[in-house]
Amino acid sequence: MALLHLVDQIVWAAVTEDRSFGDLLPQLMEASKTAPPAEMNDAMPRMAEGIAEAPANLAGWLAIISGAWIETGADPVIAGLAVVQRITDVISGALTFANAWEEAAGGKPPPDMHEEKPSQHIFDTITPRLGERAVGAMLAWFALPQFTMAGCTVLQMAPSIRAGLADRDFRALAAGEAAEYLPQMDHFHALLRVLDDERLLVLDRESRKGWTVTIGGIGDNFQLHILLAGALIGRPDGLPGDRPAPEIVACFLDADVPPGPPVISSPWNLVDAHGEWIWNEGVPADIPVVNGTRVIVIDPPSYERSFPAGRRFPLMPATLQVNADHLPENLAGWWQHIAPAKH
Repeated sequence: MALLHLVDQIVWAAVTEDRSFGDLLPQLMEASKTAPPAEMNDAMPRMAEGIAEAPANLAGWLAIISGAWIETGADPVIAGLAVVQRITDVISGALTFANAWEEAAGGKPPPDMHEEKPSQHIFDTITPRLGERAVGAMLAWFALPQFTMAGCTVLQMAPSIRAGLADRDFRALAAGEAAEYLPQMDHFHALLRVLDDERLLVLDRESRKGWTVTIGGIGDNFQLHILLAGALIGRPDGLPGDRPAPEIVACFLDADVPPGPPVISSPWNLVDAHGEWIWNEGVPADIPVVNGTRVIVIDPPSYERSFPAGRRFPLMPATLQVNADHLPENLAGWWQHIAPAKH
């Protein structure tokens, strides 16, 4: 059966809640194994309709399949946009379910999203508190893992969607709350905070030199740390030291990590303009803004930090470009805003 025809059938079944959905789902999964990306792209608009319109529990499976298509080369934007738009409602419904359950069940943990399924007992437990919202909240609760998995794929592989999302702070707040119930939501929360086309000012306290850099697709400050080292060490008017090997830097940009993985040592201590440490476990969005710009200050390392090479989000390519070198005499106005490092 042609992929587009099969997708049309399963989307109809999902939207109308027809029983044929259960038979069509394994057929679509099997057909997806050999379908070329061009066929997937043709079917994506119809998949997007199903993701947007079907009940959350069925739409979640369409989102999962769309995510798998994206990972194998299909265009991430059409269905991907539908996924990230719908996931906000799914998160809201899941949180509504969790609150109602905790009120009704006397402290008993909510049902396991992975091991259990919607049931009459679960419905009866939350209905006195949610009324007609009970079905939607229950279905959202059990669909959250599927939407989270698909959403993480989309946000890693579609920078245009990341950059175009409205209310990212609100979405991230909701995702952070949902992570209490689904740890994988931590990844979605972090991806919502990824900066793209963001200019940073990097200052070296010892030489008083500075650089303007533009970053994108960086998942944590481990990655930022090594990409800065790769860009600034050994550069004309750059910094002294041992530059990470090109193949190591590539692991933090867009390359596959070799078996092992290799272990890399951090050459510096990074602090913000207030003197607070920029923790490698954090993300670039944590770095405070000063006069409209996030500022990083390079200090000598306080101790040796070593960590494995690679990206937190392997599907997300990163960029770091040096836009300008700044001489010490041109940075005098900035240093008055920079506090000493706090130890």
